[in-house]
Amino acid sequence: MTDPSGVAADQLRGYVERIERLEEEIKAINDDKKDVYAEAKGNGFDVKILKRVIAWRRKLPHDRETEDAVFDLYVNALGMAEPGA
Repeated sequence: MTDPSGVAADQLRGYVERIERLEEEIKAINDDKKDVYAEAKGNGFDVKILKRVIAWRRKLPHDRETEDAVFDLYVNALGMAEPGA
């Protein structure tokens, strides 16, 4: 159905409703993630580090190596490297 202004109202409504359902699902998933992090914290895990591990695993091995190398370069350039490291 097209309204007088040329907008396909039924199609538009369908998109809006689908997006709204997806947003509800995303909220539910984010709530579940929050619960898992809280459970991990309750069992003594450091949530900040856990999030870093998850982000690290998401990267490709080559990207991890490159990032680590640049990080080491910066730390050394600032004189912050551990002696003997």
